[in-house]
Amino acid sequence: MDEQEQRPEHGPLAGFTVGVTAARRADELGALLQRRGAAVLHAPALRIVPLADDGELLAATKEIIRQVPDIVVATTAIGFRGWVEAADGWGLGDDLLSRLRGVRILARGPKVKGAVRAAGLTEEWSPSSESMAEVLDRLMEEGVEGRRIALQLHGEPLPGFVETLRAGGAEVVGVPVYRWMPPEDIGPVDRLLDATVSRGLDALTFTSAPAAASLLSRAEERGLLPEVLAALGHDVLPACVGPVTALPLQARGVDTVQPERFRLGPLVQLLCQELPARARSLPVAGHRVEIRGHAVLVDGVLRPVPPAGMSLLRALSRRPGWVVARAELLRALPGAGRDEHAVETAMARLRTALGAPKLIQTVVKRGYRLALDPAADSKYADS
Repeated sequence: MDEQEQRPEHGPLAGFTVGVTAARRADELGALLQRRGAAVLHAPALRIVPLADDGELLAATKEIIRQVPDIVVATTAIGFRGWVEAADGWGLGDDLLSRLRGVRILARGPKVKGAVRAAGLTEEWSPSSESMAEVLDRLMEEGVEGRRIALQLHGEPLPGFVETLRAGGAEVVGVPVYRWMPPEDIGPVDRLLDATVSRGLDALTFTSAPAAASLLSRAEERGLLPEVLAALGHDVLPACVGPVTALPLQARGVDTVQPERFRLGPLVQLLCQELPARARSLPVAGHRVEIRGHAVLVDGVLRPVPPAGMSLLRALSRRPGWVVARAELLRALPGAGRDEHAVETAMARLRTALGAPKLIQTVVKRGYRLALDPAADSKYADS
């Protein structure tokens, strides 16, 4: 059997662990990530209150039927459909649709446009960018003074949007089509936060601003916020589906990555580019070694490595080619005590997992070193 036959197929995210905070469409996002090789840790950071149970939406619906707005801004497809379905459940569906037929409807993006048309209505305009900022620009250019504008909220208030309209003289009626609440079982969220702090994740994905805000709020409750922010600032890549989703993180000084198109597919594709690009790749003992989150590529072959082994390998890779003392490696081991024998045990398992024992050299009475190829010594000497 030749080397090509021995080499298993793996996706671009193989060896990486990605956290998913989404409440809805989490299965879809998780499947997209797993198909590309990622390990997925899912913890819904919030839950959605069923529409028909929400008294605020009922009150807003009655208000719109009583006093018809000049403009309706529809922001999400699921929200607009849910609004119409909830109105039907309350016996107000026909009244609502008859009022909306004479109203100017602005739909944020093609999916929202589809939901508007499925309800038998027609949108006046939809931005190509799917951006609420473009919707706001259009409204302000037209002038909103004296206009009554119904804004379908998408899980949380849009303060900048609403304030700008009101400053321009508009009356804004919020339509809260669904409400975010903390999850009933907080355990998965706590495990996700622990994995973030311990760098057990390589990336953390957000598909809504409320999820990001909820996760940060829980971190603050547990006294973990500084550690979580530090992890997201350096080692764990925060990936948001769009700029609105990123706002709670940016408010805390966290830089995020976002796809050009605000969809799950492009979000996953972005991770497929970003995470392998962030992996450390080194020429060691005649092999090409790429260090990923919970696995290593050795000459393109994926080698899963236990957590203790990954800790040792990262410690060695920070100073490739240099001897790292056993005492320092012991401190790098998760939950290690004072017995340096733990380093020897973990090192033996690491070498076995890598499938190439000569990658790591033992330096008698001193420690261990990555056997960096001589030609690479000068390049990595000051790493």
